[in-house]
Amino acid sequence: MDIIANYGTTLVLVAALFGFLMAWGIGANDVANAMGTSVGTKSLTIRQAIIIAMIFEFAGAYLAGGEVTATIRNGIIDSNAFVDSPDLLVLGMIASLLAAGAWLILASYFGWPVSTTHSIIGAIVGFAVVSIGPEAVQWSKFGGIVGSWVITPAISGVIAYFMFISVQKLIFNTDDPLNNAKRYVPFYMFLTALVICLVTIKKGLTHVGLHLSDGEGILLSIAISIAVAFAGWIYIRGQKYNPQDDSKMHFANVEKVFGILMVITACAMAFAHGSNDVANAIGPLSAVAFIVASGGEISSQAAIAWWILPLGGIGIVIGLATMGEKVMATVGTGITHLTPSRGFAAQLATAATVVIASGTGLPISTTQTLVGAVMGVGLARGIAALNLGVLRNIVVSWIITLPAGAILAIAIFYVLQACFS
Repeated sequence: MDIIANYGTTLVLVAALFGFLMAWGIGANDVANAMGTSVGTKSLTIRQAIIIAMIFEFAGAYLAGGEVTATIRNGIIDSNAFVDSPDLLVLGMIASLLAAGAWLILASYFGWPVSTTHSIIGAIVGFAVVSIGPEAVQWSKFGGIVGSWVITPAISGVIAYFMFISVQKLIFNTDDPLNNAKRYVPFYMFLTALVICLVTIKKGLTHVGLHLSDGEGILLSIAISIAVAFAGWIYIRGQKYNPQDDSKMHFANVEKVFGILMVITACAMAFAHGSNDVANAIGPLSAVAFIVASGGEISSQAAIAWWILPLGGIGIVIGLATMGEKVMATVGTGITHLTPSRGFAAQLATAATVVIASGTGLPISTTQTLVGAVMGVGLARGIAALNLGVLRNIVVSWIITLPAGAILAIAIFYVLQACFS
């Protein structure tokens, strides 16, 4: 308690700095994963991907980020175990932010697509075990989250598989693929817009003071999605398609239509990612801010300070802009050969899975969800289409990440104790 009383402002400032560093790491690593398919299919340039991420990642973090934040802040460890020693919880959360952020930046520098969720949860569990003991960790919830790391890639893989199969049946395996693409792609645009609208209206707009009933939210989502599909239909019809392009690359004109759709799915993916993964940075930060502001009180329910969500959103955007290119290349071109139609199926499946998880408050790994979706698309073409060597390396990096976060957090926790005691 003396540490909080004497160094409260300093602790919040340090936590804010490390929270920003963590958000930077998320932007460099996980957002690069999210946008990698768009860049890998050449539907977007790196500059365009960064601009889209700047807008939609920030919107997702600010409008829909609060639901998952509650799980990260209160669900992994038992806050009651720290009632008599809130200073340990504050120092531990600060240590977790620095540990996870440093690991993510290191991984991004080498182009390793690792999981930010693994990083922060491993760090939180590590400091909790050494500060209070194993009983401070809610292992049942931890087990559920670990289970989601297996289940969500499977879900996104299945969705992507059947999404791409539907594209093949309705468009590619027909007598007139181009005209069928013009006919059906607006429907896929409708599905994509519906995913992003539902989570925005149902979970997000309460942050800005707009409260709608479930029925009103669904109707508004459908209306906006229809408008997006109609605008896409007009745009697709107005494009020029050169039959000679198909002689150079089979289905070139069809892929051009899907390239338009990739821009829509990139927006959905960026929003979905921002809504889920911003919690990894601002969850521990919001816990520190609340405990210090309340003079050491630990509560299972606490409002998020107004400045925390924007801080996380800005950090994510800067991380992508400065360090995201290497990881983007690994995911966009390394796992399997992606075309706009394949990339669309993977991105929409990932966005849908992440949005569902974000709405239920379960923090998942966007990295694993996207890799599962890309694998699903690859399997739709046969297992030979997958680069198993790259997949093996990615899985190894996932296994290393959780203990790396824990070990770094433990070391930093002891250093912070020495500095503030």
